[in-house]
Amino acid sequence: MERRLSAVSKRSAPSPIQQLSHLAQRVGAVNLAAGFPDFPAPPHVKAAAAAAIAADLNQYRHVQGICDILAKTMKRDHGLDVDPLTDFVICCGQSEAFAAAIFAIIDQGDEVLLFDPAYETPHNPTGKVFSKEELLIISQACQKMDCFAITDEVYEYITYDANKHISLASLPGMQERTIITSSLSKTYSVTGWRLGWACAAASIASAIRNIHIKLTDSAPAPFQEAALIALTSTAGYYTSLKKDYEVKRDFILQLLKDFGFKISFKPQGSVFAFAELPRSCQLSDIEFVMKLINDAGVAAVPGRGFFHKTYDGESYSHRYVRFAFCKGDDTLKAAAMKMRKLASRPGEPWLTGREDQTMLASN
Repeated sequence: MERRLSAVSKRSAPSPIQQLSHLAQRVGAVNLAAGFPDFPAPPHVKAAAAAAIAADLNQYRHVQGICDILAKTMKRDHGLDVDPLTDFVICCGQSEAFAAAIFAIIDQGDEVLLFDPAYETPHNPTGKVFSKEELLIISQACQKMDCFAITDEVYEYITYDANKHISLASLPGMQERTIITSSLSKTYSVTGWRLGWACAAASIASAIRNIHIKLTDSAPAPFQEAALIALTSTAGYYTSLKKDYEVKRDFILQLLKDFGFKISFKPQGSVFAFAELPRSCQLSDIEFVMKLINDAGVAAVPGRGFFHKTYDGESYSHRYVRFAFCKGDDTLKAAAMKMRKLASRPGEPWLTGREDQTMLASN
């Protein structure tokens, strides 16, 4: 019956990130492939979920309080006036919110513009944070072409140095044509909860909601209740979040530079470093990652999966590897030690650095 599968399913390939994460788990490798933390979620958020389960809040449910809090937050952070009763759709993670938005506004044959390299938005895998000037260029193009913009703002609280997240919807003429998607996953280290949302003008949100209901009906009830606690975390929580991740970013960047990787773009936000393979490395991105897993016991992601077209010949998109640094300090140090051990083997010229020995010894 395989011949009866849909054309869409036949075009869909397995996720290389999930495949590599499963391989890393099978062989006991340190997982720097998947963008999920391996450290505990905040205690106050976990306690709220446990309390909701114990209180038997386990059936289909819409927790309006989430929308109320988000509306206040968007007014405070971005100056956006949104109606909590009509402009939000609570979904099973940002991924479902994104998918429902696509189903709601895209017809076969419509043109969709993507950034490259990108997963769904440009801050993954490069860690790009758009300046206001750059966003104005995008907003002007959207208005000139009379098109929608879908944003993935899950990393809005994870930005570094002096960079600050600016929502595209906050620019003149953009709120009516922007669909914001986001989730609890990254900010509160609960990627497995699958609790996200879409925010758009009422008529657009209604269309997204109708799609969402047909897809999944309801987001997980206990985690909706926990979201009420997560979304009202103290300012100190967000300050610590950024500070901790900035230290992790700097650690992984220094490690990769010491091994000869080229960092063309220092991540301004998110939890990924997109590094170009050392010049001495003659392996492709896939060959490198497989060697790293099998010989060093460290998993990363080949960069080619983030490119949608070929630049300067096929080899360009085959020279990048994504490393996730949303890991505990012990995990990052273990990965560094494993890579150093592999690099020190005779006949392994593909990793050239040695400075990491001093860095690691001091940590």
